[in-house]
Amino acid sequence: MQYIKGVQPISLIDYPGQIAAVVFLGGCNLRCQFCHNPELVLTPGKIATIPEEEFFSFLDKRVGKIEGIVITGGEPCLHKEIVDFVRKVKEKGFLVKLDTNGTKPEVLKEVLPYVDYIAMDIKSDLENYNGISGLMVDLDSIKESVTLIKNSGKEYEFRTTVFREGFDKEKLKNICSWLKGSKKYALQQLDKRNPIINEKVKDQVLYSKEDMQEFKEEAEKYFDVVELRNV
Repeated sequence: MQYIKGVQPISLIDYPGQIAAVVFLGGCNLRCQFCHNPELVLTPGKIATIPEEEFFSFLDKRVGKIEGIVITGGEPCLHKEIVDFVRKVKEKGFLVKLDTNGTKPEVLKEVLPYVDYIAMDIKSDLENYNGISGLMVDLDSIKESVTLIKNSGKEYEFRTTVFREGFDKEKLKNICSWLKGSKKYALQQLDKRNPIINEKVKDQVLYSKEDMQEFKEEAEKYFDVVELRNV
C-alpha cells in the first residue's frame, strides 16, 4: 500500500464501541465542498507517504492496546491494494472499519468479506448528488454499493453531513425513502473547527439543535437506529 498518508494512534469515536487507530489514505474521486480532509483529497502527493512496513510495525506495538483499525481517506476503495491491506490487518487480530463514498462497488465487493464495520457517506438525495459531491457521480454505482452493504451481513451505517446549502427536510425524506430499512443512519452536523475544501461553507449558519432533533425524529420513521453527531 503506497498511499498511507497519516495515522492517528488512538480514537474513541471513529469506530463505534471500539478503541481504534485511524489510518488515512490519500486521493479521492469526489470534491465535496464540506470535506474535512482537503489535503488528502486535493494534494495527497505533497504529503509524505508512510511505508507499509512502518505502519505494520506500529500495529505490532498496539496489540492489546486497541481493538480496531479505521481505514479512511480520501477514498480507500480507489486503491485495489486495499483488499490485501485489510487482509494483513485482520491477520494481526484487529477489527476493521472501512469508510467509503460508495463510488467503487467493484472494489467494495472484494473487500467486504474482510471488514467488520462499513460506514458509507450519503452525500444527498439522488437528485442532488452531483451538486453536493462536486463532480459527476455514477449513481448506479452508489446504489449498488448501498445494496452490497445492506446485504453484507456486517455492521454498517450510512451517514450524511448536514449543512444548510446542501440539506433540508425534503432532501432528508428523499434519502430516507431511498435507504428505508437500513440498520443505522447518522446525521452529522458540519464541523466548522476543521479545515474544509471550500472555506466559504463555514459562513453558513448551522442548523440549531432543535432543527437537528426534528431531522432525527423524521429519520426514525425509516431506520432502526438514528444518531446525531457534532450537535
